[in-house]
Amino acid sequence: MPRAAASAAGPTVAIDIGGTKIAGALVHPDGTMTAATRRPTPRGADADAVMAAVGEVVADLSEAPLWPQVVRCGIGSAGPVDTTRGTVSPVNIGAWRDFPVQARVGEELAARGARIPTVLAGDGVAMTAAEHWLGAARGHANALCMVVSTGVGGGLILNNRLHPGPTGNAGHIGHISVAFDGERCVCGGHGCVESLASGTAIARWALAQGWTGPDPTAAGVAASAAAGDPVARAAFDRAGRALAAAIAATATLVETDIAVIGGGVAAAGDTLFEPVRRHLASYATLGFVQDLEVVPAGLGTDAGLIGAAAAAMMLLPAA
Repeated sequence: MPRAAASAAGPTVAIDIGGTKIAGALVHPDGTMTAATRRPTPRGADADAVMAAVGEVVADLSEAPLWPQVVRCGIGSAGPVDTTRGTVSPVNIGAWRDFPVQARVGEELAARGARIPTVLAGDGVAMTAAEHWLGAARGHANALCMVVSTGVGGGLILNNRLHPGPTGNAGHIGHISVAFDGERCVCGGHGCVESLASGTAIARWALAQGWTGPDPTAAGVAASAAAGDPVARAAFDRAGRALAAAIAATATLVETDIAVIGGGVAAAGDTLFEPVRRHLASYATLGFVQDLEVVPAGLGTDAGLIGAAAAAMMLLPAA
């Protein structure tokens, strides 16, 4: 079928780029996926070798029967990202610094007959698009979605529209300062949410306070907290308070009515969500934010691919 005749309701090419894997799929308008494929992210390789793995994913997808009907492509990537230039500098992919991933993916698509529009989104923005489309933020016109993992990222839905901002970094809640005299963050600021509430920060603080659990990770701290260890519980209380302060500040600024939290640390369940909700009551005090919900993310391991596609559908005009 000629490209110009392709329906705007055709499948979206979704590519999810992270530090451990590069995944791809065709995502359909109802959210189902076909032709899913993945490659490990090359370690200790140069920029072109990493891009070659992305090219292999695109090549796999191009073998799918529905490839001639694809209408757009969404690329979700670990950040930092700069969507004005289509570049990424992922912290966990050292070979890519200001790498022009959007243009390079466009070349791979065109080489396989798919001259379609592409969009780049950071992983927090992609997760936000996914949760608004099919997850816990569905039906909410104004939402903050967060990924709490090794770092803390996020994105915004405002008036039912994805709001990535000029460079694709709006909603990056991890670098809101919630402790003016707090420790220096990797970003150069002080007292950032990420320096208090990331999985890395939770484990580091618990160890510094004398916690001696067998698994020196946030998951290990969560297990100890669930078993009643006071230091582990304090570590999650500290993280929950930081998240609550940032959620309340965001809701007060732009009137979001729900905060969705995903990522590895959210797997702690009530060990994380109980202190977040408890502290939120002390920060979200104005009438228009008092009913703010905090809920776990609704999508699982496919959230990155669903998010890449959802971002493309929300940000690109019909092909």
